[in-house]
Amino acid sequence: MLRFASKRLVGLASVEAASRPVQVLPRLYHERVIEHYDKPLNVGSFDKNDPTVGTGLVGAPACGDVMKLQIKVDEETGKIVDARFKTFGCGSAIASSSVASEWVKGKQLEEVVTIKNTEIAKYLSLPPVKLHCSMLAEDAIKAAVKDYEAKRVKSNGGAAAAPAEKAADA
Repeated sequence: MLRFASKRLVGLASVEAASRPVQVLPRLYHERVIEHYDKPLNVGSFDKNDPTVGTGLVGAPACGDVMKLQIKVDEETGKIVDARFKTFGCGSAIASSSVASEWVKGKQLEEVVTIKNTEIAKYLSLPPVKLHCSMLAEDAIKAAVKDYEAKRVKSNGGAAAAPAEKAADA
């Protein structure tokens, strides 16, 4: 191989050897992962001090992925009106964040805490070795809701436990 490469550099390799067909390897990620990695939805952040914003920051020490998911909640209806994320990690982690940020929009807080990592993993066709990415997304959703609920309780002077928190514990 080294001999062929050196001959090729010098220009002595035959044209036949240089024009061998290249083997194309199959794609390792599902199209949806690649789509959400190439063109992630809802990248960015909100002001964490905004009382209508809940922030979930989670990480996986084993692989170094860190995910921040923020939700903006309409205080009147309890619906999530917008979501943003920033993720430092692999393509599967970025895709999981992108999907999670889309799935939470327009839903009630009680609904989003029921989103499971298995649903995200199934949608993205994640291989078993990448399931932790979808687990991070689920954890980020729950952490963002918990943060929002804590802010709401704090601003209301210690009101009763939030309904979304009760749904998550069920």
